[in-house]
Amino acid sequence: MPSAMPNSWIEALTLLNAKGEAHVLITLIGSSGSTPRESGTKMVASRDTIYGSIGGGHLEFRSLEIAAGMLATGTEDQRIEHFPLGASLGQCCGGSHTVLFESFMPCSFNIALFGAGHVGRSLCGILQQLPCRIWWVDSREQQHPIDLPANVKAVWADDPQAEVASLPASSCYLIMTHNHQMDFAILEAVLGRGDAGYIGLIGSRTKWRRFQLRLEHRGHAPEVYQKVHCPAGLSQVPGKMPAEVAVSIAGQVIAHYHATCDTPAEKPAHQGVRRRDVESSLGVGVAAASPGGGE
Repeated sequence: MPSAMPNSWIEALTLLNAKGEAHVLITLIGSSGSTPRESGTKMVASRDTIYGSIGGGHLEFRSLEIAAGMLATGTEDQRIEHFPLGASLGQCCGGSHTVLFESFMPCSFNIALFGAGHVGRSLCGILQQLPCRIWWVDSREQQHPIDLPANVKAVWADDPQAEVASLPASSCYLIMTHNHQMDFAILEAVLGRGDAGYIGLIGSRTKWRRFQLRLEHRGHAPEVYQKVHCPAGLSQVPGKMPAEVAVSIAGQVIAHYHATCDTPAEKPAHQGVRRRDVESSLGVGVAAASPGGGE
């Protein structure tokens, strides 16, 4: 893995999360005797980049091997390893390190929001709090707020429909521009991809009937557009104020998120680091949180 050095491991995590790259946070959580780095030292490894160092040598080489193996599984996990530096790694230091590995997978829930008007602004303010990435597209320059969180990418485009082709597969599309013709062009581009996870179109039932007639006239079969939500949002949330419409649409998107992205109902009996592994690695007894609790 080629090296790169941002200012801190925190900045590295922020960068990788914003880019949607899987990564492992490697932390020295215990040290004894002569060691190259002190307890608390951290480094971050993605599939092709290293940020920081836990001291180099065979310790770091072996840690990166473990990190690569965790990334290859494609699942989030934690593990602890104990390394006697001389006995097991052949390093001159006579001490030992206990290392915590925490793997983080990229967010796979992607939202394309077309329109930065009143509803779009309210809606983005809600959705940006979810574990997702948002592409926020508008044809009007300087329509987006100046300060946006790392998971929101503002896109100014003369031709918003052209942005559809570059978006990730299974994205959620929210179409609410200031122009009905633009809405239709974006919708047709989304339908042409055939891989949308969700499509929400703002507007009245009259607008949707007209759009359906145009789609049929342009050769689109009804089954292609029958899953479009128009008017977008939950019928249980009435109201026409921007905040009300935004909450209604956000509720529908969140329902889709939980229906498609949640972990299975049956979870494994054990996740992450076992208590006995912590005790063994640190060489201390860990008191049970409750009688009979933990392994």
